Formats: sequence, C-alpha cells, structure tokens
Amino acid sequence: MAILEKAELVANAAGRIVPETVNGRPQVPYMGVGKYRPLDGKASPPIRTAADYPENGDKLVPDLESALRKCGLRDGMVVSSHHHLRDGDRVALMALETAAKIGVKNLTWFPSASFPSQKSAIELMESRVIDHIEGSMNGPLGDYCTQGKMHGMGVLRSHGGRWQAIQDGEVHIDIAVIAAPTADPFGNCDGSHGKSACGSLGFALADSIYADHVIVVTDNLVPFPCVPWQIQGNNVDYVVEVDSIGDPSRIVSGTTQITRSPDRLRIAEFVARFLRDAGIMRNGFSFQAGSGGIALAFVSYLKQMMKQAGVKARFVRGGSTKYLVELLEEGLTDYILDGQTFDLDGVRSMATNPLHVATSPFTSYNYHGKGNFASMVDAVVLGATEVDANFNANVVTHSDGRLLHGIGGWQNCLEAKCTILAVPSFRDRIPVIVDEVTTLCGPGELIDVVVTERGIAINPRRQDLLDAVKGSKLPIRSLRELKEEVERICGGKPQRPVHRDRPVAIVKWVDGTVLDTVWQLS
Repeated sequence: MAILEKAELVANAAGRIVPETVNGRPQVPYMGVGKYRPLDGKASPPIRTAADYPENGDKLVPDLESALRKCGLRDGMVVSSHHHLRDGDRVALMALETAAKIGVKNLTWFPSASFPSQKSAIELMESRVIDHIEGSMNGPLGDYCTQGKMHGMGVLRSHGGRWQAIQDGEVHIDIAVIAAPTADPFGNCDGSHGKSACGSLGFALADSIYADHVIVVTDNLVPFPCVPWQIQGNNVDYVVEVDSIGDPSRIVSGTTQITRSPDRLRIAEFVARFLRDAGIMRNGFSFQAGSGGIALAFVSYLKQMMKQAGVKARFVRGGSTKYLVELLEEGLTDYILDGQTFDLDGVRSMATNPLHVATSPFTSYNYHGKGNFASMVDAVVLGATEVDANFNANVVTHSDGRLLHGIGGWQNCLEAKCTILAVPSFRDRIPVIVDEVTTLCGPGELIDVVVTERGIAINPRRQDLLDAVKGSKLPIRSLRELKEEVERICGGKPQRPVHRDRPVAIVKWVDGTVLDTVWQLS
C-alpha cells in the first residue's frame, strides 16, 4: 500500500474539502470564478549558450538512453510527454521504461494525458520508478490511483491548466520527451507530416519552452530544415531517431465515433435546434464540439441546418474531426482553429489546408494570459459523467467514485458564451443528473444549458437564453424536473460512493487553485 503524506484539509469557496499541501507543495484553495490573481512573474528556463551545442546543428544521439543520460536524469525528476498520438503513442512509455533501465526512482510523470495503452506504467509505479502522475489518467491508470496505490498524489489539470502550471512555475519540467512525426537533426519538428503524422504538437510547446532539457524522438528524420516546424530546434537539446513513435491509426478511439444510439442522436438534434432557435447559429458565429459521439452527431445536424439557412461560421474550434473538416472543405466555415486532431481526416487537412490552423493551449486556453480564444467562442458542446441540480458538472469520476477520465480542454471551454452539456439522462440505469456531483470539475455558474433525450434545461441565470427560445417547439424543462423523472425510471437516486478520508488526487481549476478532491475508495 502506498503511503501518502498527511495533508491538512480545508473547505474551498465551492464548499469542497481539499488538501492544503500536495506532493510537498502548498496549494491555493479555489476562490471562485475569476477571483484568484497570481502575483509572481512567469517561470523561466535556464539560459543556454550556443557554445555548448554543435555548430553544424547536428544534435543526433544514438538512442534514448544516451539522451536521458546526457540530460542528467536522476531520482525525483519531472519527466513530461504529450498525447497527440493518443492511444497509439509509444514514446512516453519508451522514455519511462528507459528510465527504469537506467535505475532511477521516484519520477513524476507529467503527461498532457495518459491512455489505456500505457497501463504498463502501473508496473513502473509498483517498482517506484514513477512516484505519481500529474496529468489526465484515462482508464486503468485512473482506477489504480482511485484505489490509493499510487505513492504520491495525482494532480488533474485541464489542457490550459497544464500550460498555466508550467508557465507559473507550479511544475518545473526537468526533461521533456517530445514524440515528433517529422524532425531534423537540429530539433525542429512538425506533427503534420511523416508516417506517424498526428496533426498539431501544441500540447508539447510549453514543455519545449520551459523544460530544463528537451529530447525530440522521431521516426521520420529529414535534412535541415524541417518545414513547417511547430517546435523550434533552438529549444531542443537532443534528437533521437527510432523505428516508430506510435500507431497513428489509434488516434481514433471509441470516443471519436459518431453515436448510433437513437436517444443520443435525439440529444444531438436537440442541441443543433437549440443553437438555431436561440439565434446563436448566424453568419459569422463560432462553435466548438468535443470528440464524443453525441458532439459529432451534433455537428452533422448543425451542418444541414447551416446549409438550409445559408449560414457560414467565421471559425470552428477543434479537436478536429472529419465532420469539422467537411465544414471547411464545403465552405461552411472560414477556419478551423485546432488544438489537436482526433482522426486521420483532421491530420490530412492540417497538413494540406492553410485554413486549418494549428493552435496551442497558450492561445486557446491559458487562463493566465492576456485573454484566450475560449471566451470568444459563441457556443461549445461538451459531455459530462454527472450534472447536479445546481448545474455543476463532473468529467473525471463516475458516480461510483472511480477516476476513469481526464479533464482535457473541458474546463477551459466553459468560458464560451454559451456552454451546453449534451448528456443522456442515465447510463446503465444510473441517473446522470444527481443531487451533488461526486467530483466537481465545472462550477454551475459557467454551465448554461443541459440537453438530454428527455428535454432541455436552461440555467435560470441565463434569462436571455430562456427568452430567446420562448415559443419554440423545443422541449424546455427544469433540471430538477428532469432529475425527478429519471429517478422514477431508474428506481431512485444513484448510491453515493463509499470512500476513505484519504485524498488520492486533486482537480485543479483553470487558474491553478484546487477545486476538488478525488478520494480513495473503500
């Protein structure tokens, strides 16, 4: 059994109980939306000199072990990776297993997200190569954390929150390992070309800027210059060539397939009709949809409505899929502003279409910047594992308390002008609308509309939206009414999880404060 530090617990502004110290670092409890102001300047990487790097620009080393040794890998370091190859990535585990071979212990793994294909990291945690994970934990790794087996405490951040944490100095990356579908020996690299093309490399950009040492790993080495480049070689220490960085076909996962469920298709149609009837769908509007089956179906319905109305969007935000690519190629939007690509159509489009623009969490989501794109989006359509009667939402745990999902860009998207949660009213006979969410990931004041197959609930704070759809044929109902109906269907409320009074992970808000706690299950 792992031994976690004893942490003092306090109530934050949302009334959630959170630890004051996590992995030896003091924390700021959540203060409310827009309340926390950072006082310090940005973190800064060490100053390097070109005198210590090859004049011919050739930073190639024979293998990853050589690169890690040259970077001075030692016990207790923070090693980062990115997830643009999603469930097909091979580089993160390659780096961690190489670290185990070198013999180091107690590393902090700082991925932009982890996936089920990386479940062998559990063995590395069992052997104490990895102390804990600070990053989204999907599937087995999250379940392992919930059982209280991870030695340190997990830290869950949004994509924008990860950039904020690096920039603000909350996390100092010792060694960043960047999987690059194309790179040159100097370290310039690109994600849109090569046999393992994955689209953008935006999630690795902060790592390349702020880390002490940066290693680029590629399976498509080209002569200088690699054009275009998304990561600058001036920030890179070493380049390693390998046979394969991953399987790009596994960028597409179960969460990036359009739903076939009649109930979920009904939800998607309701969302599209809501945007139309509320007047959000108009010339020059913008929207973002997630990669879940309902969100993808929504884009398909909206596309037909846009065609019928002669409406064109100024931009759409990705995670790109073939459905967004079709909008661009059919002239229904001027641009895709893309943070990551969710399928191979998106990869192809980014590589070939200059109107499909790669972005990073800095431009899109970083809350500690001079604004970001998220608040400019007219409507965003997202999913959730739970929503409560006060419109608060959860995306990381299920109602049984198990940690199975990451936050991704979900929290950051709540800044949109209209935030819509498209969710089934129950899953596996368990209500999705609950009295109180198991884990708070999004404050209800930022969630405007909840759409289920049984009706649409508009947050009473949004009288403008209630007025906009007055007289429409949409099934507008109160959230409490929907909740009570579903409880009758399912035979009651879901059982509350039984957990120990022992935190195993925290959920950060977009400003770096602690929003909630994930507890070890009994």
